[in-house]
Parts: sequence; C-alpha cells; structure tokens
Amino acid sequence: MGLLWSNKKRDQPNKASMLGSWPFRVSGAAEYLFFVLQLCALVTPPEVNHRFLLIFHCCRSKFGGSKQTSTMSKLQSDALREAISVITAQCKEKPRKFTETIELQIGLKNYDPQKDKRFSGSVKLPHIPRPKMKVCMLGDAQHVEEAEKIGLESMDVEALKKLNKNKKLVKKLAKKYHAFLASEAVIKQIPRLLGPGLNKAGKFPTLVTHQESLESKVNETKATVKFQLKKVLCMGVAVGNLDMEEKQIFQNVQMSVNFLVSLLKKNWQNVRCLYLKSTMGKPQRIF
Repeated sequence: MGLLWSNKKRDQPNKASMLGSWPFRVSGAAEYLFFVLQLCALVTPPEVNHRFLLIFHCCRSKFGGSKQTSTMSKLQSDALREAISVITAQCKEKPRKFTETIELQIGLKNYDPQKDKRFSGSVKLPHIPRPKMKVCMLGDAQHVEEAEKIGLESMDVEALKKLNKNKKLVKKLAKKYHAFLASEAVIKQIPRLLGPGLNKAGKFPTLVTHQESLESKVNETKATVKFQLKKVLCMGVAVGNLDMEEKQIFQNVQMSVNFLVSLLKKNWQNVRCLYLKSTMGKPQRIF
C-alpha cells in the first residue's frame, strides 16, 4: 500500500502494464468501474493517480475481482467411461431392431431465461452421432444433379415455388428433415419463396458453394450439434449411437460438454447435472 500513497515519481506503478494485465474476470457495473478507474489513471496528473489506484484496488477486493472463473473441465473421465460401458452393456442385454441414439441430457442452474441472454452455439463433433439424419438439398440444377448421385434428397426452385409460402406446407417440410443445405443462388430466395418458416423452426439452410464437396458438407452437417437455451433450463443433444466404439462416444461427449460450458455465463457454476441416455436405456449421471 506504500506505493499508493507515495508522491515520488519513481515509486509509481507502470500504468500501461496495469491496463494491459487484467487477469481477473468480472461483470456488469464492476467491470465498467474497473475500466474507468484504470483509464483515469492514464490521463490524470501523478498526484491524483494514486487516489484512483487506491479506489481501484479497494473495488477489486470488494467485488472479488482476483477470483477467476474456472473453465477447466470438471467432467471425470473415469465416471464418463463407466457410464458409457453401462449403456453399451444394457444394449447388449436387450438388443433392439434399430440403432439406439445416445443423448446428452443437460440441466442448468442460476440462469433466468427471461432476463439472461439466451445462448446459442454449434460445434462439429469428431464422429457423426446420427448417420441416418435426414438432410435435404435446396439447390440449383448442378447441386440437384450432385445430390441424386449421392442419394441425397433435394428440391429445386420450381418445387419450392409450389409450396406458395403456405405456412402449413413449409412447417411440414421443416418437420420432415433434420437439416437443410442450399446453393448460393437459392439461399437468397428462401425468404421470398418460403417465408420465415424454416428460420422459426431453427432450420435455416446452410450455404454450400460449388467449390465444396457436397458429400463432405452433408457429413459435416450430420456431425454438428447445436446448443440453444430456450424457455426451460434443460436440453438434450445427440452425441453418439450404439454402433460407435466406446472411445468415439467418449470423445464426442467430452467435446460437447466442454463446448457447452464455454457458452455458459459462469461456466461450470451454471451446470446442475449431466446425464447420458440411450433411446431405450436408463439414464446414467456423469456430473
């Protein structure tokens, strides 16, 4: 504290380095106050600087600014591996006539969907969780032809015009497919041809250029999962299936959880619980 009260120029802290090094994380009014105080320290005379710095350090300790929010993963690898093993064992005991999907079920806390900003983000997983996911290509003549070659369902501009912006038909189209891709020439016409229906359903098409491989883009779309906070504090995303190896499921779950935590306001402090569940199996808690 002696530095703060000294009038000697040589005793003054390096102002530029103080402004550049900000190792703590704060929010709201506290963040704004800290910024203003540090800015004032750069432009005020030396005799006034120390008063600002004293106020700054008092505010920092008052708001707990030196405590940094941890983003380090709290997901225990052993617990996750055990949960995956239990799920795969249950599947072998009672085999089904279809491939079960493994879902990551998330419960959040300390979040108010009405007041807090609703987050949304997508991440591409290393392995495709739902290989049978239905994707539709809204394309020009070249893309429609490419789609036919790889067995991908498609619609051209004439087929979209037949929907005539009918809300029921557009809603039915949105329900039929999990995701849409669109050519550059077609994507600009989507609002005019279909209205806001696909956007409201959260399925607005992803752009595909002629320089990209259509098959690769389809696989990328199938490997991408989206986290979006709506009106409730729980959500679920597909992270694997029971045809995958346990190691692949493990990698998908880890990446999904770490990405989700990075979207949250207070990281792990906003996570109440995490479960893994196969389509017909029992849920296994992993956090």
